[in-house]
Amino acid sequence: MINLDTDALTITDVGHLPIVKHYAKKIRLVETIDAMVQNQMQVSAGMSVLAMVLDTLSGRSPLYRLQSFFEDKDTELLLGEALEPAAFADHNLSRVLDSLYDTGTGRIFSQIAQNAVGAFALETACAHYDTTSMSVFGDYDRPDAPFHITYGHSKDKRPDLKQFLVEMFCVERDVPIIGATRDGNASDKTLNNELLGGICRHMARHGIDPGAFIYVADSALVTRDNLKRAEENGIHFLSRLPATFNECARAIEQAVAADADQWTDVGALAQSPATGKRPAARYRVLEATVTLYGTDYRAIVVHSNAHDKRRHKRIERLLEQKRSQLAATVKDATGGEFFCRADALQAAEQLKAHARGSYHRIQTEVLECPNPSSPKFFLRGLFSAKIGPFGFPSI
Repeated sequence: MINLDTDALTITDVGHLPIVKHYAKKIRLVETIDAMVQNQMQVSAGMSVLAMVLDTLSGRSPLYRLQSFFEDKDTELLLGEALEPAAFADHNLSRVLDSLYDTGTGRIFSQIAQNAVGAFALETACAHYDTTSMSVFGDYDRPDAPFHITYGHSKDKRPDLKQFLVEMFCVERDVPIIGATRDGNASDKTLNNELLGGICRHMARHGIDPGAFIYVADSALVTRDNLKRAEENGIHFLSRLPATFNECARAIEQAVAADADQWTDVGALAQSPATGKRPAARYRVLEATVTLYGTDYRAIVVHSNAHDKRRHKRIERLLEQKRSQLAATVKDATGGEFFCRADALQAAEQLKAHARGSYHRIQTEVLECPNPSSPKFFLRGLFSAKIGPFGFPSI
């Protein structure tokens, strides 16, 4: 029987942090940073980074409070060494951050990401590139900053705030293997071009040939310079053709005119199970060829039955809104009297003009009062929906 002095025990809740430490060990976080970053501090740079990671994933307290964060934590359990909380004072962390910057945060990040790819056998056949904006408050007037915080296209719908961009190049399970911060007003088209110029060298350093992966990006990839850069580097890419290209409309028109047996049914692609109220969308594809800047590219036209349903609902809503507007217009226009046929016909033309460019048409009829002693003319208007083939309104 063991007697414990409960007054001498310190009990803390470490929550999920041991799991975080296990994953950090699996991707060799501490060892990799220590091999790349040299310093003479008592606590290595890798151990300091692990401490900051644990802090960030526990609720994110400011860095200057990292010391107090570890005051009630078992550092030997979480870090592998029994370290005093004072080792994580803010002046020590500032020196670590300086040494990380001097070494190159991009190099460190890429190496750790590659460790994760190998540790978890992630698939690198498809690599996705995208950017997002991070809004901030304040002035940030520092000309010597590594990136420029300024106004730009806000992807989080806050154009009133200054921002910077975060770019990531991710493989399977959205694991980033390349990441960087960029100017707040940087163009996605330009950033794609820069990455296309260096991605082959980066992948080659890890044994991946240019033709062994597919570069997946949004429509900002499709520019003359980016397509030329991809061809020069032998990069296979997948992107969405912007609707601003005439070839986009032409490919879709050809697909709509094609016979049903020319389409390939790929079925449902959703990973989450379908429900009665939310059935899974089904997709069909048809291959086409588009010509961009004198070069032919393979294109795939995709049809979604879920998109059809959304389009039908939107059209029905628009039809009902326009119907209500025209009903009120017709009612107002047919309530008066005209003392000559010419005035009535002019009013009829003006009434029909309200339906131009919409999904409806208005038919008018001028009626003459049968009383010969007091000739008067009345206008009668009727409107109806103008529906095209396949149930879609014709435009």
